[in-house]
Amino acid sequence: MLLTVEISRRFEGWERVWQSLREADLLLLGCPLFLLGLGATAIFSTDPRYADFSSQLMTGLGMTVVALLMGRLPYLLLLNWAWWFYGFANGLLLLVVFTGREALGAQRWLEVGGLSFQPSEFAKVAVILTLAAYLQRFPIKSFLNIFPVLGIVLLPALLVFKQPDLGTALVFGAITLAMVFWGGARLSWLVILVSPLVAAILFSIWVPLWMAWVGGMGVLAWRALDRNPALMLTVVVGNLVSGGLGQWFWQLLQPYQQMRLIIFLDPTRDPLGAGYHIIQSQVAIGAGQFWGRGLFAGTQTQLNFIPEQHTDFIFSAIGEELGFVGALVLLGVLGLLLWRCLVIAQNARDDFGSLIVIGIFTVLLFQTVVNIGMNIGLAPVTGIPLPFVSFGRSALITNFLALGLVGSVANSRKRTSR
Repeated sequence: MLLTVEISRRFEGWERVWQSLREADLLLLGCPLFLLGLGATAIFSTDPRYADFSSQLMTGLGMTVVALLMGRLPYLLLLNWAWWFYGFANGLLLLVVFTGREALGAQRWLEVGGLSFQPSEFAKVAVILTLAAYLQRFPIKSFLNIFPVLGIVLLPALLVFKQPDLGTALVFGAITLAMVFWGGARLSWLVILVSPLVAAILFSIWVPLWMAWVGGMGVLAWRALDRNPALMLTVVVGNLVSGGLGQWFWQLLQPYQQMRLIIFLDPTRDPLGAGYHIIQSQVAIGAGQFWGRGLFAGTQTQLNFIPEQHTDFIFSAIGEELGFVGALVLLGVLGLLLWRCLVIAQNARDDFGSLIVIGIFTVLLFQTVVNIGMNIGLAPVTGIPLPFVSFGRSALITNFLALGLVGSVANSRKRTSR
């Protein structure tokens, strides 16, 4: 009798999984699985140790099942739990500051039961849920409405920056700008918002250009902020002051972060040191030419010329061994996934669901652009992984959890339309 009950329970469990498969969005399911397979193959090629390959593959397949089951749950249940997730995520980030494990010059990992994970990865989803809940209740109707949103993001962003992890801190910035825009902010308001950062950069490049920028921001602020003299003056002063504070901001960066930005402009300044990654990655991608050198046949990849190639620089391995065609296929699949997320965000049944999906869309897009950009020398080197492709359990788990939320928003629309 007990055996019959146990068999029945297991059958019901598999039946739920099968039901989820039948109802799954083909692009939301197929694109990540393709990227997972491509990434696992590239990981095996860059470092043919069974542990990394199997860990990536098994984690991804297990999380695919979790994402499918999440897609069947109503995402609106999270509306009242968003702030709890936010508090929990910040608590984990605080633990990293005091008890985190250090590796590769950064303190980003927590260890639980012998397993290490990066709380900053899970904090991305927590911040997205919190901003979606806040903006659903308080949509952006004026420029000043943006600042409470900045306050929400400030704490996790500072805790991540302290690790130090500039790349993930920038991800929080991208999430904020995209969700604020989707929540009702004008594009001109966002330009004004980031203008002090641009002013700090221009001041160090060419002062006349910085002065022209400050004047332009004054004109834009006058027109975009309802000809409010106080707000216009604040914007102008902010741009003026930030120009002088550029050197102070620069000193906040770690020495290796400063060197990465310098090397981004000229990798040949330190070809055997900080510029080594970029130069070798460009050589590998260029060597792949149109069709690639073939799996397990890339000289740069197989001879380990590029450190951390199975993580941050996985795109260089794909570019060398699968060539332009392989890279184009990778970009095409990522593009399909991003397009599907954007469609789901536009057709969501409510603002909360739409904002969740646009936040996840932004994370995937930003990380793709920055990761591939640094592989080909168009962006500074950061620790940002290529979604679903780079090795890393924390990032992979987070990405599949995020897609589970996207699937829930998509399926909720289907259910209400029946």
